[in-house]
Amino acid sequence: MDSATTSVAAQGRSRAEAAPVRRTRGARLRAPRLDPYWVGGVLFVLYTALSLSRHRRMLTMSWDLGIFEQAIRAYSRLQAPIADLKGPGTNILGDHFSPVTALIAPLYRVFPTPVTLLVVQAALFALSAVPVTRLAAHLLGRPRGLAIGAAYGLSWGVQRAVDFDFHEIAFAMPLLAFSLEAVVRGRARAAVLWAAPLVLVKEDLGITAAAIGVLILVRQRGSGRRARATAPAAALVAFGLAATAVTLWLVIPGFNSGGGYDYWNKLSGGTGPAPVIPVDTALRTLAWVLLPTTGLLALRSPVLLAALPTLGWRFVSHDDHYWGTDWHYSAVLMPVVFIALTDALARARHSRRPWLRSYAHQLPAAVAAAALAMTASLPLYSLTLPDTYRVPPSVEAAEQLLDRIPDNATVEADVGPISRLVARCRVLWIGDTRGVTPDYVALHLADGRTAADLAGDAHRMHPGARYAVLGTGGGYAVLHRVP
Repeated sequence: MDSATTSVAAQGRSRAEAAPVRRTRGARLRAPRLDPYWVGGVLFVLYTALSLSRHRRMLTMSWDLGIFEQAIRAYSRLQAPIADLKGPGTNILGDHFSPVTALIAPLYRVFPTPVTLLVVQAALFALSAVPVTRLAAHLLGRPRGLAIGAAYGLSWGVQRAVDFDFHEIAFAMPLLAFSLEAVVRGRARAAVLWAAPLVLVKEDLGITAAAIGVLILVRQRGSGRRARATAPAAALVAFGLAATAVTLWLVIPGFNSGGGYDYWNKLSGGTGPAPVIPVDTALRTLAWVLLPTTGLLALRSPVLLAALPTLGWRFVSHDDHYWGTDWHYSAVLMPVVFIALTDALARARHSRRPWLRSYAHQLPAAVAAAALAMTASLPLYSLTLPDTYRVPPSVEAAEQLLDRIPDNATVEADVGPISRLVARCRVLWIGDTRGVTPDYVALHLADGRTAADLAGDAHRMHPGARYAVLGTGGGYAVLHRVP
């Protein structure tokens, strides 16, 4: 056999030997145990693309992204979390108690941009899909597990939260999901360990942690593991309630300049008449939470107990922003209702009612189809539109204008410019400078107002200071203080 023939034969053997290796590697990547992580990975890409595309086009919806960035920027410098957008010198821990956001500080120190916050939020939301998908696959099988995971990731509550810039509740999502997964699997200690850090996410979530403790006690009743679960569950109930009380009456007032908790008036109505949630609004919100997500079957699971604290404070509140389905307020309900659905589906398989077994058999595909269909009117649909990936010339002009503001300047601004300035300037909210005279004013030109009109407004808001127009562009105007 000549050398050429020998070489060809050797190459053939090499390819033949490599083929099983490639097939083995591909089979490992397609292993059912990796399904939850694939679901989480795909969702991370989608959520990140949505958040960053909005940021690139200056579509920030509120000042909250700037508030959290100011606090995290301070944490990254080992300083008190001052958020000047809430008022000059305001310590954010005296507003809402969310020290968990300090975990982002090391990343922000390396990447000092609001993009860091948005990517972290996308990762946390995507991570929460892992236990939801894993539990569903464990109890219902691989196809239904994937259906439930997809339905959760595309659910309206999650999409609206991702769309609404950044909030601390992003940390609550995986904590809730992992904790409730452990509850359903009967792992009480793991459930407690996942639920306990909720008290560091927001002041009201200590009550949710306590509700998870009650849920553990309810589920363990009559089981052989009751004695082992009782102590940690009872400890979680006590810890959650105590942490909430201490936070509301001691910690937040201690950091608050007024010595109190500013949100009590949302429960008391303040000095005026207190509006009460209309019955039809409450029913509509409950229907959105339970019908397209779970087909109402989640009502058969005690896991829904974990949703009661959040629904309770929202409906008792006299602030109508909390009543509906907008913004990010329903996000923390999504892990609860989908894990409740999974639990209810597993129970329904053993029902004596044929119609219920049939309904439960079809429901995972139905909720996945509903989530996909509803996405056509939800934020992720924008990823299918070409304009989502184009930065308009007006945005480029606005950014060039804002770049003219020097680093470390004090700027009074409205929503649009905040995300471009907080990383390098001291930014105050328009009309809430409390005696601080800004070096620059950056505002959106709306309602036919001109830059000269804004200069006149700035002079009236800051007597003794004069402002001249530095420039306009992209629908924005920047004024600078004249010596």
